[in-house]
Amino acid sequence: MILYGQQIISEQDKEAVLDVLSSSHLTQGKMVEHFEEKLANYCSAKYSVSFTNATSALHSACLALGVTNGDIVWTSPISFVASANCAIYCGAEIDFVDVELATGNMSVDALEEKLIHAQKIGKLPKVVIPVHLAGQSCDMEKIHALSKCFGFSIVEDASHAIGGKYQNIPVGACQYSDITVFSFHPVKIITTGEGGAALTNSSQLHDKLRKLRSHGIDSNEAMRAEHGPWYYEQGMLGFNYRMTDIQAALGTSQLEQIENFIDKRHQLASQYDTLLKGSQYAPLKRQHNTISSFHLYIVQFHDWSLANKKIIVSKLRSQGIQAHVHYIPIYKQPFYQQLGFNSHYCSKAENYYQISMTLPMHPALTDKDLNIVTSALLG
Repeated sequence: MILYGQQIISEQDKEAVLDVLSSSHLTQGKMVEHFEEKLANYCSAKYSVSFTNATSALHSACLALGVTNGDIVWTSPISFVASANCAIYCGAEIDFVDVELATGNMSVDALEEKLIHAQKIGKLPKVVIPVHLAGQSCDMEKIHALSKCFGFSIVEDASHAIGGKYQNIPVGACQYSDITVFSFHPVKIITTGEGGAALTNSSQLHDKLRKLRSHGIDSNEAMRAEHGPWYYEQGMLGFNYRMTDIQAALGTSQLEQIENFIDKRHQLASQYDTLLKGSQYAPLKRQHNTISSFHLYIVQFHDWSLANKKIIVSKLRSQGIQAHVHYIPIYKQPFYQQLGFNSHYCSKAENYYQISMTLPMHPALTDKDLNIVTSALLG
């Protein structure tokens, strides 16, 4: 089976993990801090906090920004359910902003229109979570400008986008957001097995994120000097969302190889572009001010019906090619239908879902694999 995504584990990665397994600390040692420092430096952010996964990072990001009962959070419907679930975990309401058909990313025009209406009825969001689909950044400068006009905070869901750039600045620099969240699931650009991180330039948010991921506990030198070396305090309700040193060692090693991974993904995307040129399949539109990390290679065919897409995906899978779809609009899920969303809530998201399909994309793919995929697709 040619998988749509998979991890690449090198001998260097294995040695890094074995070094931790041979050490005195498997968790809460120095590797987590080392990984966080390298990640922040790579992304040109001031602070990085690692988590068990991107879902826990999104949840903690919302809590750090004060999301609670009675608040409203907006996100994109074209994403994994975690982008919306994180608000529900906080007791907040969730709503969805329609997307651009050609990119699948949050539409700035739809966002502005929805904000104007929300202001009139007194239901503005506390936080907006743009999702960088397939590794391409949303138009963050314009979203940030709207945040200043309408008073909301921004969490970038960059689960797909580490290694990408916006306006030639790394995604994760938080140039136009309060917090950026990454995922290190095995199918992502780099992996820690499971894992995630939240980056920020705010010392206050950094402090809150660190406490939230470790039971709300604080322990510092002043406390220990007064009470003793064992002393700690729980000042808020937090969670056990800590990354282990084993995961951090793998993440550090993977981060050292990230440019090779990104270069390979760009090479594969270029090959796909060439092989599919002139066909009925077109890649997502690439914006001039972004550089995608190409977590996914998504194609669109504007004559598709959902029934035909099922036939095409099933045909590819029967030939050992794991074609996929990213994503079913979140509001179509039964849980969100029970919250009152109808099945056609966002028209562009509906159209996007009808015409979009994901082809295999990861650095282990060979020229032969791409020829097999495109021949099966075009055959």
